[in-house]
Amino acid sequence: MAAHPTVSVVIATEELQTVSHVLPYQPAAGNFVVPLVGGRLERLQWLALVALLGFALVSGLARAADAPSSARPLRVLFIGNSQTSTNDLPAFVAEIARVSKHVKVEYRTIAPSAVTLEGNWNRGSARGSILGGHWDAVVLQQGPSVLPQSRANLCFYAKAFADESREWGVRPYLLMVWPRRGSGLPEVVDSYAAAAAGAEAGLLPGGAAWEAALRRAPDLPLYAWDGIHPSRVGTYLAALVVYAGLRGISPVAPNSLVVNGNPFWIPRETARLLRDSAREALATRFSAPACSQL
Repeated sequence: MAAHPTVSVVIATEELQTVSHVLPYQPAAGNFVVPLVGGRLERLQWLALVALLGFALVSGLARAADAPSSARPLRVLFIGNSQTSTNDLPAFVAEIARVSKHVKVEYRTIAPSAVTLEGNWNRGSARGSILGGHWDAVVLQQGPSVLPQSRANLCFYAKAFADESREWGVRPYLLMVWPRRGSGLPEVVDSYAAAAAGAEAGLLPGGAAWEAALRRAPDLPLYAWDGIHPSRVGTYLAALVVYAGLRGISPVAPNSLVVNGNPFWIPRETARLLRDSAREALATRFSAPACSQL
């Protein structure tokens, strides 16, 4: 808990007033000087008033110190597919921010199932949401994109969305997803690192954080039953990466959340493991061939 400021009360006496003719008394910052008044009762009334004012000041400062930040919210547009909408990744990001008492996250999600960035571009609603520059950031996501055609699609439309976003003053990011269960991560890294570089977009390495976590604890249940989509734990880990990457901070990992009214809890040691995995991924510098060479 933050230390609360103290307020001291200085009572002017007859002797002090006399001395002030020789050397004027300058009250220190944060001190209240009680003026001389006639009569004991009037002096007691002044003391009571000053005490009340001091208590109000301390109480107000304490409430301000304990209250969440009232800074301008971080507004994020998420454009992707069911890898984003499953378990509501954006809601996890906003809840991590709320529980951590950081800046509030406001968001909108456009993530229909089984749609590529090309599909979102052609549907028009995603592009229309960017117009006007009401967002601080846009987070773009596609599938693993390891096949040549899907890599080319990711590269082309990541750049198209990024260019459109910058025209409206919105920062573009690309969320690297995870491979299908049993498949390798390097191809996913190549596709997303190349696309992010070509689009001049920030890279949020969710897939790399998954790989780091499974290296530490191979039995972690990051996948849903289908081996493609994330479990709630997998979504939580991706949200740690997204929130820290958007804010440019070290990952924070509260182990108890309430997302869309549903409690989410993991042991503290698991939260620390996932936090460390997110930190490792965000600290990694990924290199990949240019999109034209994929």
